[in-house]
Amino acid sequence: MSREQFWFFHPFRVRYSEIDGQGVVFNAHYLTYFDTTITEYFRALGYDQYADAKQTGEDFHVVKSVIEYKAPVRFDWELDVGARVARIGNSSLTFELAIFLKGGMEALVTAEIVWVNTSQETHRPVPISKAIRDLIATREHHLGA
Repeated sequence: MSREQFWFFHPFRVRYSEIDGQGVVFNAHYLTYFDTTITEYFRALGYDQYADAKQTGEDFHVVKSVIEYKAPVRFDWELDVGARVARIGNSSLTFELAIFLKGGMEALVTAEIVWVNTSQETHRPVPISKAIRDLIATREHHLGA
């Protein structure tokens, strides 16, 4: 994944509490970076996922997370985490994410995270609304409207 694929980035600085005995970010913390970045991605779109879930009774569940570690990420490094929606299915969103050194071009870590929109009453998949599809398409031009 290249930096040019992303319109949205969220900054982080690696905290001491996030590294392991090898001096690199402990693997579980990458999911926190990605989850926070997806939340901020939607905030940048003007979408309040929490309010929408309360109103519609639908919310997204993570069903798949794949992380590829290409290079170690170390204490006190400043990072840019990029996020984009790569695909919208009937009830699913596939995110592509990448971690870069602040201003850097080479991805240190990449991820694919898949969400499924579900009824909070039945916990079964339901279609993603046209409003959400259209909102995402305003920035993810490769998806169309």
